[in-house]
Amino acid sequence: MSDLRNLIFAVISATIVLFAWNYFYETPKYEEDRKKAAQLAKMSQAKKKPAENKIKSRSAALADSPRIKINTPAIKGSISLIGARFDDVILKKYKQTVEKDSKDVALLSPSSTKDAYFAEFGWVTRDTTLELPNAKTLWTANKTTLGADDKVVLTWVNKENVKFIIEVILDDDYMFSVKQIVENQSGRNITYQDYALISKLMPVKTSKAVFHEGPIGVFNKILKEESFEDVKDDGKISFADNSPGSWFGFSDKYWLTAVVPDFASKFTATYSYSKYNNKYDRYQVDYLGEMQKLGDHEREDHVSYFFAGAKKLSLLDFYQNYLKLDLFDRAIDFGWFYFITKPLFNALKYFYDLVGNFGVSILIVTIIVKLLLLPLANKSFKSMNKMKKLQPEIQRLKEVYGKDKMKLNQAIMELYRKEKVSPLSGCLPLFIQIPIFFSLYKVIYISIEMRHAPFFGWIKDLSAPDPTTIFNLFGLIPWDPPSFLHVGLWPIIMAATMYLQQKMSPAPTDEAQATMMKFLPLIFLFMFASFPAGLVIYWAWSNVLSIMQQAYVKK
Repeated sequence: MSDLRNLIFAVISATIVLFAWNYFYETPKYEEDRKKAAQLAKMSQAKKKPAENKIKSRSAALADSPRIKINTPAIKGSISLIGARFDDVILKKYKQTVEKDSKDVALLSPSSTKDAYFAEFGWVTRDTTLELPNAKTLWTANKTTLGADDKVVLTWVNKENVKFIIEVILDDDYMFSVKQIVENQSGRNITYQDYALISKLMPVKTSKAVFHEGPIGVFNKILKEESFEDVKDDGKISFADNSPGSWFGFSDKYWLTAVVPDFASKFTATYSYSKYNNKYDRYQVDYLGEMQKLGDHEREDHVSYFFAGAKKLSLLDFYQNYLKLDLFDRAIDFGWFYFITKPLFNALKYFYDLVGNFGVSILIVTIIVKLLLLPLANKSFKSMNKMKKLQPEIQRLKEVYGKDKMKLNQAIMELYRKEKVSPLSGCLPLFIQIPIFFSLYKVIYISIEMRHAPFFGWIKDLSAPDPTTIFNLFGLIPWDPPSFLHVGLWPIIMAATMYLQQKMSPAPTDEAQATMMKFLPLIFLFMFASFPAGLVIYWAWSNVLSIMQQAYVKK
């Protein structure tokens, strides 16, 4: 029993130290290093003064080229006729903030902007005499607007009368179908390879993500996630001979861009890094298809897909089944406990569809989890109640054996055997709930469905921390405390329920552990203050249910 309590005490202590170290040392140090690096980079650029590509505003960059407008229920934007680039996608169903006048989320942006993020489809060749379309090519379009389930055809013909065609079809959501066609009327054989790429420009990063952010893909049915830092260190990472159903792109917290190459051809995919304007980190994911040989008066085409939108689970599941994609739902970073996280999300979504509030859905799912663990929890509470009744006898044994811990532990274990009490039964429910807790954390923090989902009162976003703080009397005092003093009402409720539950449980026999446990609600108060409000609500409600259950068992 003593060894088990020591283990639990060590785990809790290590967790607290890790959070404290990261919050009070690593984060300030990271910010300081980042500022120094940015300052040094600025000084270095001032000395070298290299020729730079001019960075433009989004509106100015969009005005630089003729465009095909996009307008569907899900997105608006445009496709540039120069380079046939997908570089302007705005998500109409999602706002940047919870404010009513907030702008829609802009996902893709032209190459000359500081947030450059675009996709491109084309051809390359080793034949230096064959003229191919490139990033500066002006394409001809058969219409000016692309709507839902509509098609636009882009055409360009080189001097040898080789015609290049790109047919684009967009569905009701975020999936583009891109057919690349080559018609050879040159009077000779030509050779070429098709390609597609997604390019993303990134300024100096200012935060460390707890979810996957960076290049992602599934090759030969294996998920390959690489951080931006790893790609930057390696320069280039390639994946060859890929099977049908493979895909790749960029993933962040809520959004995804992905290319699905033609199922009929093999390809080599690459994650790569380069520097842009000696200032920005540019990352690219691309594929290069097999060498194609096309005779005179022959025609060749293939179809690929391009996804640019929100990582909505039901939508990813639909595309995974409809297009036969491998692990497309894994674009959502559900973490190590994926086998728990996805069913947990589906349960939350089911009750949300019934009640219309994700906060209420969390309360319902918490009750269901408690009911599933009810037999185990009842047994645990009965054991804990027996242990609490034994506290006077344990205190007497401490006085008898003094500092002889070996004999004290032997006497306590003998007492447990005599009274038929199992100290392990009180810990088992806690260990079972740990993966559920982390799974729920993932669901609330990274699912697009939880983004800007309100509860009641002041909680306007369950995926964000409680916006109130006790240090300005919950908004009554016109003062905005520093971030580490943002301790909202829900974290206080959570800590209070934790304290009540602790008072109903037997104290550890070890005095150091007992002292530590007394301070645990206060430590968790500040720790949970920065957690998503939905997770804090779950923990507080779970504590309330446990208190009620423990009180019932005690009677």
